[in-house]
Amino acid sequence: MTSKSQNKELSTNKEDPLQLEELRKKRTIWEKSYDSLLKKQPERLNRFMTVSSELIDKIYDPTDLPDDWKYLRDLNYPGEYPFTRGVQKTMYRGRLWTMRQFAGFGTAEETNARFKFLLENGMTGLSVAFHLPTLYGRESSHPMSLGEVGKLGVAIDTLKDMEILFEGIPLDKVTTSMTINAPAAILLAMYIAVAEKQGITSEKLGGTIQNDILKEFIAQKSYIFPPKPSMRIIMDIMEYCSKKVPRWNTISISGYHIREAGSTAIQELAFTLADGMEYVRWAIKAGMDIDDFAPRLSFFFNAHNDFFEEIAKYRAARRIWSKFISQYNPKKSRSKWLRFHTQTAGCSLTAQQPSNNIVRTTVQALAAILGGTQSLHTNSLDEALALPSEEAVQIALRTQQIIAHESGVTNTIDPLGGSYFIECLTNRMEAEANEYFKKIEQLGGVIPAIEKGFFQQEISNASYRYQKEIEENQRIIVGVNEFTSGEKISVPLLKIGEEVANHQIARLLKTKKERDNEKVKKALLKIKTAAEGTENLMPAILEAVKAYASIGEICDVLRDVFGEWAGDTLI
Repeated sequence: MTSKSQNKELSTNKEDPLQLEELRKKRTIWEKSYDSLLKKQPERLNRFMTVSSELIDKIYDPTDLPDDWKYLRDLNYPGEYPFTRGVQKTMYRGRLWTMRQFAGFGTAEETNARFKFLLENGMTGLSVAFHLPTLYGRESSHPMSLGEVGKLGVAIDTLKDMEILFEGIPLDKVTTSMTINAPAAILLAMYIAVAEKQGITSEKLGGTIQNDILKEFIAQKSYIFPPKPSMRIIMDIMEYCSKKVPRWNTISISGYHIREAGSTAIQELAFTLADGMEYVRWAIKAGMDIDDFAPRLSFFFNAHNDFFEEIAKYRAARRIWSKFISQYNPKKSRSKWLRFHTQTAGCSLTAQQPSNNIVRTTVQALAAILGGTQSLHTNSLDEALALPSEEAVQIALRTQQIIAHESGVTNTIDPLGGSYFIECLTNRMEAEANEYFKKIEQLGGVIPAIEKGFFQQEISNASYRYQKEIEENQRIIVGVNEFTSGEKISVPLLKIGEEVANHQIARLLKTKKERDNEKVKKALLKIKTAAEGTENLMPAILEAVKAYASIGEICDVLRDVFGEWAGDTLI
């Protein structure tokens, strides 16, 4: 840890200009020698670039870093502002990251069995994938749910399904991450209700709801309500949890889906943090104190194939975020932390030669760990083809465990800190992200920029460029456009049949028949009244959930009040 006097010395010391000039001369001589060798041995590529098409120089040295030693001041130590080197002082020497495996398919019974399998194999946190009808606030029996029940995640209609999903899993002993956005308040209420049935109070619950609706408007598109009512619901969740569920991360501000939609690493960084900044502004405007909600904000980033670019992205993110939060003068240091979960890049997986995906996932996971992630999901080798099989999931989990216990990368904190290349790349990503923040501000902020299609067009352009580079062989994807083989490689696939839908719909109808429907009607009316006014929605939603109102019924009430969003208009 540096003392105040040491920090002052770092901030005022100047690099000897004669020494820097000498370094520049030495570099010029070296580059001339390098260029002469290229005449005999040409570079193997015309352009050296990151996954995001950012050009990379042949070498990095101190001349690539700021002359005033600002980079040393920004580095500081782990656990100290601006947290470039990590938010905790001990990092993995004190505690490993939470090992999660995103799981959810078919019925609640099937996913419950998968959860227990993963916990028995060393997983340390649950992560729930919901099927599309749940993501869009529809019952499994809705006509729009046809063909989608249980296919891309677990089917959840009422509290009854949630009770089965977590049966035999003590919710005060695990943390649970739920990838849910527009109906996040409803799923959180279900989780609280299940815990109460287990005799666990909400104060003891730990976990995360994704709850990032701005990212949905930008990239993933699983929104229900218009932007402003959606933001109101998020504010209600944040306010409620700050008082009733204090250990819960009320929002996971997600760049993962922005990257999966085709963005560059810099766009993922900038757009994700811009969304986070918008949530903070709304919360402050709603009268919340920065120290009441900021410590429970978390982030969710992608880990793509470019090892160093990803590491620099995470380091720049922490630095940018801590500087932004500092302007609100928080009293708690934790309020300035950018804590994040990482998932390896699904969009990087290939259906061709699927075993290669194990290697891709390993490189990506290592980047996330060296970048200081708090939580990690590793994709399975078969995910370009189907939902992951039990064997594939186990390999993915073992990948994390081997890195943690055999690779040695957890022995010291931020082992790449001080690397000329890493520090230069981190500085560059911070600067380019700041340029994006200026553009967004010029457009009027995040929501006006969404309405004008700015984010969507930026991502579309980046995605097109990337695909074009592959098709023109400027970028090699092993097994796809190079190193292909004629043999057909097959892996066992997990398939979800229509019997899942029949089972789910039957349970939904049975639950509706057995519940107190008069109680449900009264609870739904309370939600309508709260939505039409300014009352916090969470207590009314929790009451309806406990009465076994379905997610579709609750969302339909909110649709009647707020309307439904169709990309740019109400429907």
